[in-house]
Amino acid sequence: MKVLACDGIHDDGLALFRQADWEVAVSDPIKDPAALARALDGVDVLLVRSATPVTAEAIAAAPHLRVIGRAGAGVDTIDVEAATTRGIAVMNAPDGNTLAAAEHAISLLFALARHIPRADAGMKAGQWPKAGLTGFELEGKKLGVIGLGRIGGTVARKAQGIGMEVAAHDPFLPASAAGNGSVALKTLDELLAWADILTLHIPRTRETTNLLSEARMRAMKPGGYIINAARGGLLDEAALLRLLEEGHLAGAALDTFATEPLQPDSPLRSNPKLILTPHLGASTSEAQQAVSTILARQILDFVGTGAVAGCVNLPPLTAQAAREVGPWIPLMSSLGRLAARLVPAPTRLHITYAGRTDALDTRPLTRLLVAALLGTASGRVTPVNALQEAAARGLTVAETLGGDGDGFDRLLRLKVEGETRTREIEATLHRGPRVVRLDGVEIEFDPQAHVLLMRNEDRPGMIGLVGSQLGTAGVNIVNFALGAAGHGEARAAITVDRPVEDEQLVALRATPGILSLQQV
Repeated sequence: MKVLACDGIHDDGLALFRQADWEVAVSDPIKDPAALARALDGVDVLLVRSATPVTAEAIAAAPHLRVIGRAGAGVDTIDVEAATTRGIAVMNAPDGNTLAAAEHAISLLFALARHIPRADAGMKAGQWPKAGLTGFELEGKKLGVIGLGRIGGTVARKAQGIGMEVAAHDPFLPASAAGNGSVALKTLDELLAWADILTLHIPRTRETTNLLSEARMRAMKPGGYIINAARGGLLDEAALLRLLEEGHLAGAALDTFATEPLQPDSPLRSNPKLILTPHLGASTSEAQQAVSTILARQILDFVGTGAVAGCVNLPPLTAQAAREVGPWIPLMSSLGRLAARLVPAPTRLHITYAGRTDALDTRPLTRLLVAALLGTASGRVTPVNALQEAAARGLTVAETLGGDGDGFDRLLRLKVEGETRTREIEATLHRGPRVVRLDGVEIEFDPQAHVLLMRNEDRPGMIGLVGSQLGTAGVNIVNFALGAAGHGEARAAITVDRPVEDEQLVALRATPGILSLQQV
């Protein structure tokens, strides 16, 4: 596996990849999509912060790319839709920089209240700039927090700790959440009219771009303040300048901008009521170390086991759900590959999760199975784009949750239909991952092993005939499971220690009494 790390990824995370014998290349930010496309030749994992834009053009030119990792929270510089279509996982590490980003917002809050940058600049210029720099106390002031996630929640808690009144609006929280926490929730209009100071802590999406429009900023109290240490583009920068110049707003502090780096001639730079910092929210040594190592562990787990922690374009899992799902992951991939061999061109897949399913989040399991089922066909299919690919290829995927486990704590039933055949597989994790029935016949085998599936006449001597031929070919039988199918036929699953050569398979199929034989 090859990793390309741009934008100054902390070496502690890169060391984890090297310890796993992955090749790691380091690069400065790559701004040009064509140059990034060239740099991605042969790369499996791309790591970025906010400086390297990962465009659809670059993604389309990277056939080996499996994961794009953002060492931080925001993924607005990554074309997540293009990555999803290509089956590429996009992962971030939002928890690693929570404290750093929240503390930076609080530092901007104090800097605004006491005019610290202007005072410092005047002192260093040989002045005594006390006049005109009268500040205000934060205790008792009303802080409106837009976005009450990890960072916004931390800002709210710290602001309450210094005696501020805090209320919030979160476009991603339902109205029913109001009153469930220590911070009162308001509508955006209510918050704008109530707050003395607004601080933004939301991602940039189509819906949140220019959330603070000129009209909304005019709806704020005269003399209000705004802090944006989240993402650029959440407020209308030109309108902000107008309101500052008019005096409707008393000041603002920006750490993020619609275009980064901020242009040298940007009018934002010359406004004395603005405090500007160059996207420093996550720029602490602790945060950079944390996001790097968190992201590296997530990617290693994802590639090694299919775990989806931190994956923004796969269904999220709680810690408890991840523990429940984990043991099933190897089984789902092997069952998908088995189903593809049994029904090469499936048109319908019905998955039943039977038995005790109350804590089982089936979404990642179904995606994993469908990816394995379609993975042998043309095109690239991963759990990220599995359901999209299924729809595009005319495969209907249906799920049933619950029902009788037929004596098993958890039982997985697959019904795979094609134009000319239908096969049924039942599997469980009881005593290890194993198939327990095939087409209604009780035969047990490990779908991850080398297996021969045989349909034969139900008569004495068949096991000996097959065993002697495999022995002559130097193939050892690990397990021979046989079940009666009725009507004078039987089914067998023969687990062997290595793949059987095509020539030997032809000889076995010609054996009297063997009706069909397939290696899976």
